[in-house]
Amino acid sequence: MVEVRLRAVRVDLQSNTPVLLLQETEGEGRTLPIFIGTPEAAAIAYALQGVAMPRPMTHDLIRDILSSLEVSVERVVITELRSSTYFAELQLLRRGERMVVSSRPSDAVAVAVRTSSPLYVADDLMDAEGILLSIESADDDDEEEETSDELVGQFRQFLDSIKPEDFAG
Repeated sequence: MVEVRLRAVRVDLQSNTPVLLLQETEGEGRTLPIFIGTPEAAAIAYALQGVAMPRPMTHDLIRDILSSLEVSVERVVITELRSSTYFAELQLLRRGERMVVSSRPSDAVAVAVRTSSPLYVADDLMDAEGILLSIESADDDDEEEETSDELVGQFRQFLDSIKPEDFAG
């Protein structure tokens, strides 16, 4: 496994889709880009900014449930890419017993950010999909904050525009 850090949550300008950038902490500095949904990007941005919601969001609830059950998130691993879909897992630990729970990468990263858990990418996945990406380091914190603000704004706009009929099947 390759340890990575969440380098940024950005919006791809061509598709206007949020993308996670997971960069390896050692080695060549390869980055694994993973496109995610706007709500998940906003959830990650909220956690990165330390935004407190009046009621727990889903990922906060997951963190709280794990904590109340005395389960810790040992690590999050992005495991594979199958049919253009990334897969991840939460590797959990409770009283010496290890458990693995399958997850979408966006949800796994949202939980990892809330629990300060390390992030990893499977070696073969990073070898196949990792890219060398020039991410400007000047004022990274300001840039990430601006991107997080933008994602939160887009999510709020989405919430303001949605109607119950949109969910009718």
